[in-house]
Amino acid sequence: MTRECAALLPGVCAALADPRQPGLDDTCLEKLLDWFRSLTWFDPTVELLRDNPCLPELITSVLALPDPSPSILSFTLQLAGILASSESRFQHLQEEKLLGRLFGQEGPRGGAAWEDASVRSAWLRGVHSLLHHQPALRFLCSWGAMDVIFALQGDPSLFVASAASQLLVHILTFSLESETSKALSAKDCDWPVCAQMIVKHIQESLQSSSASHIEQSLKLLSSLFGSCFGSCYAAWTEVLWLDIAKQIESFLLEETVQAQPVLANLLLNVARSPVFCGTEGSFWALVTSALEHLTPVQAGPLAVGLLKLCKCPQDVRIQALTVLLQPMDCILRAASQPLECAGLLDESVSDPVAVESLLSSKTSCAGLLCQTLAHLEKLLSLKHLKVDLPCVSLLHSLMTILQFCNGFLSPTSPLGSTISRNLINCFKVQKSALDVLAALSEKKDCDTLIGSLFDVLLAYLQSPNTSPTVLKKTFQATSKWLVHLQELSSSNSQQQQTEKILEGVFLVLQKRLCSPCWEVRDSSLEFLTAMVKCLRDQNEFRQCLLSSEVLRLTENLLEDPESYVRASAVTAVGHLALITCFAPESPATGSQYNKESIVAKLQEILSTDSEGFPRRAVISIFTKWLREGCTGRLEDTEQFVSRAIQAVEHDLDWEVRLGGLELVEVFCSQTICQLAQCPYAPVSSAVTSSTPQKELLQVFCRAKLFGFLFGSLCDCDKPVGQRACDVLVGLRGHFYPMSTLENPQEVEDSPAGRGIAWLQRTLRQGSLAQSFPMDGGDGVDFQDPESMMLALGAIDLLELHDELNKSSDHVEESPQSLLQDILATVGTIEDNEVDCY
Repeated sequence: MTRECAALLPGVCAALADPRQPGLDDTCLEKLLDWFRSLTWFDPTVELLRDNPCLPELITSVLALPDPSPSILSFTLQLAGILASSESRFQHLQEEKLLGRLFGQEGPRGGAAWEDASVRSAWLRGVHSLLHHQPALRFLCSWGAMDVIFALQGDPSLFVASAASQLLVHILTFSLESETSKALSAKDCDWPVCAQMIVKHIQESLQSSSASHIEQSLKLLSSLFGSCFGSCYAAWTEVLWLDIAKQIESFLLEETVQAQPVLANLLLNVARSPVFCGTEGSFWALVTSALEHLTPVQAGPLAVGLLKLCKCPQDVRIQALTVLLQPMDCILRAASQPLECAGLLDESVSDPVAVESLLSSKTSCAGLLCQTLAHLEKLLSLKHLKVDLPCVSLLHSLMTILQFCNGFLSPTSPLGSTISRNLINCFKVQKSALDVLAALSEKKDCDTLIGSLFDVLLAYLQSPNTSPTVLKKTFQATSKWLVHLQELSSSNSQQQQTEKILEGVFLVLQKRLCSPCWEVRDSSLEFLTAMVKCLRDQNEFRQCLLSSEVLRLTENLLEDPESYVRASAVTAVGHLALITCFAPESPATGSQYNKESIVAKLQEILSTDSEGFPRRAVISIFTKWLREGCTGRLEDTEQFVSRAIQAVEHDLDWEVRLGGLELVEVFCSQTICQLAQCPYAPVSSAVTSSTPQKELLQVFCRAKLFGFLFGSLCDCDKPVGQRACDVLVGLRGHFYPMSTLENPQEVEDSPAGRGIAWLQRTLRQGSLAQSFPMDGGDGVDFQDPESMMLALGAIDLLELHDELNKSSDHVEESPQSLLQDILATVGTIEDNEVDCY
């Protein structure tokens, strides 16, 4: 603690303990606790209390108050726990007889303040903080605190109940730390006192007739096995599991127990423990039983969790997959005649009637399918799945679900008719099914159904009943499957199929680009951009694109009344230009596809559009064109970049200005590559005056880069200044080796010296210099190569870099500032909320 803080602390403590003072803002108190946590973390000695007697005095004063405010009492409980986290300070506070009065029977838990949930929560957090040494553990057991924690597991406040459960996990884990050195096996474990109390409480709760007590203990066990306890204390884990396994098994078999979801989570956490990594034993039999007896909704999370485990036995893994596939199997069977389709599965793990019943109910059908589809999407995203998914049947089932949802399939079976009625126009199921459909595009064995699949996708794209959100998902799935389609071997029949599908896609796209709904127009443009990114080199795609009306319609949307659509149109036009304008042999003809025309339109949007989104899109596209070398010769690129800079340097949107700096950075890098040997490489002083270096500076000055870069250093939005500084530091690294920076005295004596000195002073003001003259000031000529060479070598860009990267609150959030804020605030009559961020 600094001397300044030590001097302020007594006043702060006195103010906190004074009931006449108005309460402090809770955020301010939390900041104060954070400071004490950092102090005690680095210094475990008792000197903190001896050097600052105001801290124990604060606790004593608050305890003496007849009716302390909940916020101050909560603060005091947490502060005491933090201070008592080291054994020496714990003993000091015990000698002062303070801890028993806070956390023991005579503490606040018997008073009116205990009715406030924040006080109960603070009591638990205080106990959690002090529990870092054995004396604290003995204190808890001897002062009756364990019974309080057990009771708080069932607190009406979920925050308090959760904190109580976490504290019990911490106590049990901590109490075993001293036992880990013993050579333990499951047979000779003897629980320490605190741990024994917790285990006994768990066993008694599991055997009680109270459903809430059973659920609390199951949640505690789940947290316990899910924590480091299950990984680090193998022998204890095995003992605990053996003590409760029979009871858990009985819960699975008893239909009256309402805690099945918690049971599934508990079994999954136990399965993650190294103790049960073997393929034999009663545990995996219990898991199998759970997969059979839990409802399909409850078994789903357990099944997907087991499939992610590397050590799960193969037979259990297959059963888990079967559980997930049962609803998809039921869909397939319900959609076909009894003997036409065998479905997905040869046999079921649990009774298929349970799944059929859920799918037959209007209230549960969508929920079960959305959960199942979400689990399948997770599995498809895994790189290494140790079971084979039946992708073809799964794709067939997904197509069936989507056809049920839009009414394009009329099943003849009674079950199929019921499911179809339940799913008609069900947007949630449609979106989930399309997500899985998109994920399946990565699989290579679904090619036999690709024609039927595109029939389903095109039906969704064409249907007026497809909602905008479902349409967006359909576009995403379609673009992924189009990429997959192009990857197939190029036989004549497949080329004809590809052309037919693409023609259908472009016909739909033309219609959707004219939709009265802006979300649909926006999604259509995003879809077009995604296709161009992936398929622009494919002949079939280019031919279908150029023979459609899509190009014209997309350009028209540059003038759309909705700014999101204009931004998406800019992006689409920018990518289309790579095919129509910038390709070596551009296939498009006609004035509307002229390169100069497209560039002019986008520059107009950059200069005049009233919304930020389209302008951001333009500068992003310009940067992409520059990266891909589409802007032509260096002279043309120089003019292109210069015009863009002049448009963005006064833009009110900081992201547009930031995009302009990215464009400049790419331009600098490419120009250096063209005119020198290596981007941003330091060169010797002998080369500094060579022609390439002079030419580089002339190019950058003609493009008006330096005025933009130096002006951006004073931008009121810090990311802009940081990026500009990065670019200038990179340029200086190219023009000056570290050992050859300009001599400040020589610079000052030079003709441009006065201007450079002014520039240095202005840059030090940072964002305060908001009227930074881009065209120079006090003799600075930003377009003069020699002046800019001097500026790069003389101005301390690294110091500026450090200043710009400092957190803006490095002073305001200091402990001293916080204490000063508190002292300035307490005692005022007006509203006293402190801004201590």
